[in-house]
Amino acid sequence: MRDIRKLSICFDLDGTIVDTAPDLVRVLNLVIAEEGLPPTHYATARGQVGFGAKFLISQACLRADHNISQERLDDLWHLFLKLYEEDIAQLSVPFPGVLCTLRNLKLMGADLSVCTNKPGYLARKLLNSLGMTQYFSRIIGSQDDVATKPSSDHIFASAGHRRSNQIVMIGDAAPDVLAARAAGVPCILMRYGYAGTPADRLRADIVLRQFRELPGALFSLNRPSEPN
Repeated sequence: MRDIRKLSICFDLDGTIVDTAPDLVRVLNLVIAEEGLPPTHYATARGQVGFGAKFLISQACLRADHNISQERLDDLWHLFLKLYEEDIAQLSVPFPGVLCTLRNLKLMGADLSVCTNKPGYLARKLLNSLGMTQYFSRIIGSQDDVATKPSSDHIFASAGHRRSNQIVMIGDAAPDVLAARAAGVPCILMRYGYAGTPADRLRADIVLRQFRELPGALFSLNRPSEPN
């Protein structure tokens, strides 16, 4: 890998740079209340955030032994998106160390982007609400006319080029690893994220406990192999 100043670093959003689960589960509880259901189990729902709003709703209903038709699920999904967009950052915050690390990487000359399966319009609104848009050259999500993770196209669209030797994917879950493998780029995972499978089992190149460890991990990727 080349100089960190030439790196394109693609970040997953939910569970990697922003802790969005509190807002997503808050809105989930508002939505399932329409079905007369009590608040769902937070820790379980948190671990399912990466699968999308429709999955969250269906699983919350399943846990409550509540049957729901596909048509009604679609209606609740649209309600979820509406309510979430209206108050997208009530409880969401960047994970510890994220803002200073992004700032430092940008000052070092790296090109930063967001590569998220969250609808792009919601990702951009969330990051703007948190004052984080300034760090990223591109914010690419679903509904942005590109195949999303685990497709390699998502990473290349986020990076803005297809020079795989200059790209790194940073995430927290299996779709991040799979997209990185498809693109032929390294993947670094955050252990604190929302993956249903422990990050250490996902065969990423590096797994970190804290986001502030990222610059050192990037430098280790850049270090040439020792001669035999």
